[in-house]
Amino acid sequence: MKLINIGFGSMVSASRVLAVVAPDSAPIKRVIQDARDRGMLIDASFGRKTKAVVLMDTDHVILSAIGPEAISARWMDKQEPESEDTEQ
Repeated sequence: MKLINIGFGSMVSASRVLAVVAPDSAPIKRVIQDARDRGMLIDASFGRKTKAVVLMDTDHVILSAIGPEAISARWMDKQEPESEDTEQ
């Protein structure tokens, strides 16, 4: 299982992520509010400004204080072939 760091030591399973989006649009704000009402919102921003919203296949919505580009870059780093470590 590969984990993606979404900031401040918080990790999510890379295989469970459906999308990483910016929180600015009205539809995403409705998704956040709906998740809050259902008890499926996880605030991993630690009180800071939310810069990314991670949508999971488990129906959880996770708020992060790092941007979607940074999360994407971290996810892409995790997708590199693991053959570098095993070719020794």
